[in-house]
Amino acid sequence: MDNLDRFDLRILAELQADSRVSNQELAERIGLSPSPCSRRVKQLEDDGYITRQVALLNPKKLGLTLTAYVLIGMDRHTPERFANFQSHILQWPEVQECSLITGMDADYQLKVVVPDMEHYQQFLLNKVTRIEGVTSVRSSFVLNNIQLSTCLPLDHLKNK
Repeated sequence: MDNLDRFDLRILAELQADSRVSNQELAERIGLSPSPCSRRVKQLEDDGYITRQVALLNPKKLGLTLTAYVLIGMDRHTPERFANFQSHILQWPEVQECSLITGMDADYQLKVVVPDMEHYQQFLLNKVTRIEGVTSVRSSFVLNNIQLSTCLPLDHLKNK
């Protein structure tokens, strides 16, 4: 992080907002010529600051209208039990996020996106509760998204 300058931070901010921006436009936005801008983007990729560029899809347009946050409790906290759980979760496209957590009387938190409650019930009954070691499942459903962002905050790096 020590080698990021103001141009690098502006590149990262711009690409987070729109990764489809042309190199020419990106260079103009941050105040560099195209060649150095392109080299900097490549260096940020090589250094692991930019891991990939993706298209963000509209879930509602795709019929994915139900989002659930699911807290999962496990019976034992062993590496084998966690590895088994995680290997199942990684196979299911409905799971957008899976985090091993503390402080919630749960071991995992999932973000699950499905078309409707019927699909969620099938996901829960035919997948999640069938994993060996799952002892509790608590679901909360999103009523309205107030803030959705994929942009990471960068302000804490500006004074470095």
